[in-house]
Amino acid sequence: MLTKPYKLVLATRNRGKFVEIEKLLCGNEIDLLSLIDFPEVPDVVEDGSTFEENALKKARFVSNTLGLPALADDSGLCVDALSGRPGVMSARYAGPGSDDRLRYTRVLDEMIGVEDHLRTARFVCVLALVTPEGDERIFRGACEGLILKEPVGKGGFGYDPIFFFEPHGMTFGQMDLDTKNLVSHRGIALKMFADFVKGLKSSGSA
Repeated sequence: MLTKPYKLVLATRNRGKFVEIEKLLCGNEIDLLSLIDFPEVPDVVEDGSTFEENALKKARFVSNTLGLPALADDSGLCVDALSGRPGVMSARYAGPGSDDRLRYTRVLDEMIGVEDHLRTARFVCVLALVTPEGDERIFRGACEGLILKEPVGKGGFGYDPIFFFEPHGMTFGQMDLDTKNLVSHRGIALKMFADFVKGLKSSGSA
C-alpha cells in the first residue's frame, strides 16, 4: 500500500496541521510533503456531509492528480449545545476569508447563556489514506472537552483557545505541541495511522 521511501502528500496547505502531523510521524521513515509543495494543485471543495466524505474526497483527488499516496484529514469541533455545529463547517463557520478568531468568536456568541455543564464538545479528526492503486483506509480520533466563555492561551490554531481539556486543566491553546499531540483528536488518529504503517513494515507489505 505504501512503498519505500514512503513518500506521502498531506492534502492541506494549513501549516499548523502540517507541523503537528510531521512531528507525530517523525521516525516512521515517511517523506512528508504537503500541497504547499504543489501550488498547481487546486483546492478541493469540501461539500460532504461527514468528516469521512470530505477526507476521502480530498485524498482521492490529490492522489489521482499527483500519482502519489495522499493523506487527507477533515476535522472539526462538534458542540452539543449547538446540535453538533460547527462540525464539518468548522473551517468556514464565520464565512469566506474569516480567521480563527472570527470562527471561535461566533461559537462563543452562539453559546452566550449556556450553563457550564451543558458546554460539552469534542474535536473529531478523520484521516483518509488513498494510494494511486485505489487502496483506501480511514482512521478516526476524537477528544472530549468543554467550551469556555472566553479564549485562553495563544498556542495551537483554530478553536484551540476555547476548548478546555479537563484532564490537563487547560485549553489546547495553552498546551505545548508535544502535550497536545498525546491527547488530541488528530494525535489519536495519527497514532492509528502510524501503527498501521509500522504494521505494514513489519509484515513486509509496505
